[in-house]
Amino acid sequence: MKEDLPSEPSVNTDQKNGIVTRRRALMMGAITASAVVSIKPALAQTAGSVLNCEIPVPGNHAAGGYIAADGRVVTADTPGAFPAAGRNFTGEEVLQAMNGRTLPGTSYDQSQAYVNYIRRLQAGQSGFTCYASLQMPR
Repeated sequence: MKEDLPSEPSVNTDQKNGIVTRRRALMMGAITASAVVSIKPALAQTAGSVLNCEIPVPGNHAAGGYIAADGRVVTADTPGAFPAAGRNFTGEEVLQAMNGRTLPGTSYDQSQAYVNYIRRLQAGQSGFTCYASLQMPR
């Protein structure tokens, strides 16, 4: 007869598991709510910092190279290629150039070559993270 009845520890354990599950759910809800509250200001700050990030033309991986009209890094003796920009461009300047303006201190053709170079950036290259951030919807 004693075998047919559940022992008390298992009954208590089931009840405790129910309470623990509810507690975890409540804690997760509290954590999630605080995360949302802290992420919104971070996103606003990120939008501003994206416009202030910098992209070197060319980056460290191609120092000393010239930029061809199509954005490739070429040698200095390549006809129609442009020398290094001599300064980094901010995300805001690049964004404006991608929308039709020229990069500061450049001619129209030079600006187009630099923008084409920036569009060719790949992960691991100087300026890629900044460029990728410009591509993300806000």
